Amino acid sequence: VQLQASGGGLVQAGGSLRLSCAASGRTFSSKAIAWFRQAPGKEREIVASINWSGESTSYVDSVNGRFTISRDNAKNTVYLQMNMLKPEDTAVYSCAASVFATASLMIGRYSGWGQGTQVTVSS
Repeated sequence: VQLQASGGGLVQAGGSLRLSCAASGRTFSSKAIAWFRQAPGKEREIVASINWSGESTSYVDSVNGRFTISRDNAKNTVYLQMNMLKPEDTAVYSCAASVFATASLMIGRYSGWGQGTQVTVSS
């Protein structure tokens, strides 16, 4: 599965953005997908995960209640709706596919990060 993120931009604190992760490959609908982010000088961190059907999701504490991950398997796309954005959310966001169908925040399950998209939140 090859993935490419889009939808980033510059937004003020408290604002919203919706990111898209477009996939190619016939196995997309059978795999869990996760969103990741990497800020300058920091390690890549997982943000949210969704299982193959979209019925199960997981979030890290720092975004829980503000971000929502969803997917449309008919369009081979996973979304990340980001609300109440904070300056500390500034990072390059990317997506990757799991080797499993179940949602998980275990980074080791994911591979194949595609090109990311920059999100910048101004204070």
